[in-house]
Amino acid sequence: MRHTSEQMPRLLRCDLKNDRTAIFRPSARGFTLIEVLAALVIIGLGMLAVIRAVNQTANNASYLRDKAYAHWVAMNVLTETRLSLTPPSNDTSDGDVEMANVTWHWRRTVTKMDDMIQRIEVKVAPKNQSTDSSMDTVFGLYGTSFQASTPTPGWDYNQGVPNGNQTTSSSSSSASSTQPLKPVPGPLN
Repeated sequence: MRHTSEQMPRLLRCDLKNDRTAIFRPSARGFTLIEVLAALVIIGLGMLAVIRAVNQTANNASYLRDKAYAHWVAMNVLTETRLSLTPPSNDTSDGDVEMANVTWHWRRTVTKMDDMIQRIEVKVAPKNQSTDSSMDTVFGLYGTSFQASTPTPGWDYNQGVPNGNQTTSSSSSSASSTQPLKPVPGPLN
């Protein structure tokens, strides 16, 4: 059945009056479009903050991992310097080493502090960074031991007593006699 345009508004009014589930009633409850949009903006901002926090945590973990590798490289260079058979020269030296699939550049600076002590500074950074910045810096000392000018008393292992008197007993008599121990050169000579 076909309705004319004059009948349409009357039919719509009737349908709306008879329909109890119409959404245009003033008593209908729900969210307006502005309320939904405001909620979406708030949720979007909250999710953005969460994503930024996760990204910053991942970056910090990566930085700390690289810093630990740089520290290991610096400690290795310092240990190699200390274990070398000859004292290091008072100058600056550079080198590259591979660790954890990264090429690290190190710079070692040795300076004289005293007649017997040298200060060692090792700076490490990834090779692709500038040489002015370092990811880690380690300091250490290198010293030569002094040697005593006179022999130092030590243990006489043949007699078993350090620098004192030892009592020896004879199997033929019950009397005991003492013999003084002789100092022997110690480990510092």
